[in-house]
Amino acid sequence: MNIEILNLNETNLMDFPEWDNYPFSCKYCLYWEFPEEFQNIVKLDKEILLQKKFNWIQNINNIFGNCGKIVYIDGKPIGYSQYAPPKLLPVILSYQLKPDDDAIFISCLYIVKKEFQRSNIGTHLLFEIIEDLRNRKFKAIETFANKISSNNPSGPMQFYLKNGFYISKDDKHFPLMRFEL
Repeated sequence: MNIEILNLNETNLMDFPEWDNYPFSCKYCLYWEFPEEFQNIVKLDKEILLQKKFNWIQNINNIFGNCGKIVYIDGKPIGYSQYAPPKLLPVILSYQLKPDDDAIFISCLYIVKKEFQRSNIGTHLLFEIIEDLRNRKFKAIETFANKISSNNPSGPMQFYLKNGFYISKDDKHFPLMRFEL
């Protein structure tokens, strides 16, 4: 099994697989970037969604630098991650808990293919993110984890605890997890 983790860009975003249910693929999901469009996502054409995602990635890459990674197993994409400063992810404002300004926020870390979940590929992906952000001299990483469901794009709380994160601010369902770089 050959594992390759590449920086997210407009080209390899096209590689990402689609599925039958909403939001149909990470490449169409606008939850963190465009909360107003996300509410109407099922009414929007996939090409419009994809173009908005492309534009967002280009903009964030220009402002912030690399903002995500895609995991490939034997040349097939199976995992996706996305991260940026919290101020560049507007839906964060709707959450009760707020990330600190000194942290980069992981908005998605998701192994889509079930057969690869719980196989440490998510951990490899997380370590690549940590290394990237540490090399860029950021202070910390934060994310909202899920206490209840393990099948969630933000990832389960236990995954983050196991990988050195701690609960920075607690919540009944979505605690804010933090990792000091």
